[in-house]
Order: sequence, then structure tokens, then C-alpha cells
Amino acid sequence: MKHDLRIISLTTLLMLAAGSIWAQGPNGSGTYYQAADGKSGAALKTALSGVIYSRNEGGDLNTAYKALWTHFKTTDKRADGTVWDMYSNKRAMTFGTDQAGNYKAEGDVYNREHSFPNSWFGGKVMPMYTDLHHLYPTDGFVNNKRSNYPFGETNGESYKSANNFSKLGKCTFEGYTGTVFEPNDEYKGDFARTYFYMVTCYEEKLSDWYNNNAESRPTLDGTAYPGLSSWQLEMLMKWAANDPVSEKETARNNAVYTIQQNRNPFIDYPGLERFIWGDLKDASFSYDNYSATSIVEKRIKANRPETVYTTDGKQLNRLQKGINILRSKDGKVRKVMR
Repeated sequence: MKHDLRIISLTTLLMLAAGSIWAQGPNGSGTYYQAADGKSGAALKTALSGVIYSRNEGGDLNTAYKALWTHFKTTDKRADGTVWDMYSNKRAMTFGTDQAGNYKAEGDVYNREHSFPNSWFGGKVMPMYTDLHHLYPTDGFVNNKRSNYPFGETNGESYKSANNFSKLGKCTFEGYTGTVFEPNDEYKGDFARTYFYMVTCYEEKLSDWYNNNAESRPTLDGTAYPGLSSWQLEMLMKWAANDPVSEKETARNNAVYTIQQNRNPFIDYPGLERFIWGDLKDASFSYDNYSATSIVEKRIKANRPETVYTTDGKQLNRLQKGINILRSKDGKVRKVMR
């Protein structure tokens, strides 16, 4: 009998070991996100905050901030070796040679851009000030034009960079009329996922940022959840849906993890924002068996007759990328982003 119990115990241990081996997250993340498994909505956001907040800060503020110039050569290098600038496409800049310094016009130099303006969190405050997940090398002149204005959509009556790549002007997105900076469509999803990371990673600080820095209030709502103002959240959800995770983002996320030992979950799990703020916030997140799209597809199939339409009324057979309108037989309508 004792021999049989040993066999059962050994079998159980082997099964558990096998489960541990195969239960792995995406992009080599292993069990990094395991603590968030099974969570949804606000609870998922808080659980992820606990996972991603811890990192290697890289020394004191001055040391870590200076090191960004070197880190950019790993995190933001194009295939041809030039700087990957997401604010300007006027010319390709060279690492080191075109670094910082004085500028008089677009295309002169690149600098270290806090895409989530540092004034919103009090300036030179660690760890936000040196957090690579929201720091990018950008054209100095365009960065100066952006200043600390929120991201938004605009006609660009105040400023347009070369080739109309990025714009500054009055916000045209419903819910806000102040001045905003609009990045190029190519990178709107990148910045949306950056902001999702910031309000998740630092959710315990959001109320202080909101109360102490008025410039943050068009973007933040002063709470840990949802964290973002209603218009900003709606816009960023749209940006994320229309500009899905790219190979650039995945490679950068992996590179940043190598440097500071934390990750952006919104890059590792495309559509994760829907489990926190969107149409899947009542569904459970699975770190090792994840698919936002399959959950929505299954729900639609189970709830037939529920018809899928485009925003302009065209009927579809299945979800398309972007915004979908679902109408059930009892007339209820809901919006789903894919």
C-alpha cells in the first residue's frame, strides 16, 4: 500500500511539473503574469500593477537617465541602424551624432521624450522619470511643440510636422476641446498601449498625479480605475484597435525587459485592454491560454441571432478589425472592438 502511495505521489508531482513546463505566457514571458490569472476588470488591472511595477531601476536618477541614450540603441534602432523616431519622419537620424544638443528646426537632433509628460507626475521622480516603457527618442523640435499637451485628434491648425506626420491643435475628438498632439496613425496603437501601461503600472499614484498636476486632468480621471478620463479612454481604445501590436512593439518590449526586468502586458496580450475596460471586462484573463478574439466569436455564436454590422450599417458575417456593432433579436445594440 505504501508503495502504491509513493507511485501516486510521484505521478502527481510529474503531472504538476509538466503543467508548470507547459503553462507559459507569450513572447518568452513564462509565468511572469501568473498572478493575474483568472482576474478581470478592475481586479485584473490591480493584479497586473503588482506584477509589472517591480523593475531594475538602473541606479540613481542621474545614472539611469543618462543611460537612456545607450538603451535607445537597443530599444529603438531601425533595421538600417538609424533612430526609430515616432514623432517625425523628416530624416533618418544617427545615434550619437544627432543626439541632443541645440535645435532650430525639425530634423536637427533627437532627444529623450516622456510620451507621458513628466510634469504630470511631478518631474524628476523615480521610477517614472526613467521608465523606458514610455520613453522614446524623438525629434527635439517636434517634441518641444508637443510640450505636455495630451494626445488627441486634431486638424493641426497650430502645427504640422514635415509631411503632416504629426499635428498640434484643437481637439476634434468628442469630450475635449483643448489643445492636443496627434501622432501619426502608424503609431497611435503604440502610444495607446503605452498609456494603458502607465495607468496600470502606477495606478496607486494616479490620484496624486491628478490632484497635484492640473495638466494631467484631461487625460486622467483621478481614480485607480478606470484611471483614464472617459474621452481619453474611448479614443485610446479606438487607437489600439485600429493599430494592432506590431513586431516593432514586441521586439521593443522584449528589449526593455532585458534592461529593466518588467514588461508591458498590453503588448504581450493584444486586446488585453478589453478585459480591463472594454467588452470583455466580465471575462477571465488566462495568462497561458489567451485569446480575446475567440471569446467574442464564441459569444456571438452562442447568442445567435445576434447580427454583426459595420458602423455605417453594412451587415457582416463575422467580426472585422476595428469597431463592430452587434444587434440581438430583441433590439439590444452593443459596440465591440476587435
